[in-house]
Amino acid sequence: MLAVMVTAGITQAITNLNEARTKLGVAPSQDAAFFLEWQAPLPSLTDAQKVRLDHLKQRYLFYADSGAITEGTVNLILLAPLLETLSLMDPPYQVRGEKYVRVAIEDGETMLEGLIDALLLDEHLWLIVIESKRYGFSGRQAIAQTLGYMVTAPVSPVFALITTGEDFLFVKLDRETGMYGLSDKFTLSTVAGNDLHQVAQILQRLAAH
Repeated sequence: MLAVMVTAGITQAITNLNEARTKLGVAPSQDAAFFLEWQAPLPSLTDAQKVRLDHLKQRYLFYADSGAITEGTVNLILLAPLLETLSLMDPPYQVRGEKYVRVAIEDGETMLEGLIDALLLDEHLWLIVIESKRYGFSGRQAIAQTLGYMVTAPVSPVFALITTGEDFLFVKLDRETGMYGLSDKFTLSTVAGNDLHQVAQILQRLAAH
């Protein structure tokens, strides 16, 4: 069901969006209707799922406040339980690890270093987990490398979820036109509410795409 994808060279050679646009032949869509999949109406969640997602938010914040967040920790305490809650780890879905890439991004006079762990849920949905080695490395800074993975997908359109554990950003790429679009950023750092609900709903919708 899943194709083997060789992307490490591509992603290591692309460190910013300008390079991604030049080397991959992609460009941001100016069409407001290009990426509607992350917007309402979205699938509803059960009460049990909402309770579970609220627990996952509090669990993440507990670990974050203790300074115990790594890429492996995010996978264990948040991403895997999130997929399990949505039944996205069972047939016909299959999560597999693809690539693990170290990236360094210059931010003014500071070099921000991070690790990207790329997981493939199915042929058209990537899960990109970022482990920040320096404070300030954001999900948006991983868009270029994420597009490097997405252009290798055998289907179109292809989607990705980029997460640091705290922040979540969805990406859509139409491989036929080379156009891509971004969702709003969702975050677990809100005092009220839980953006993980919307993230879960969008994942459900994309998985059924």
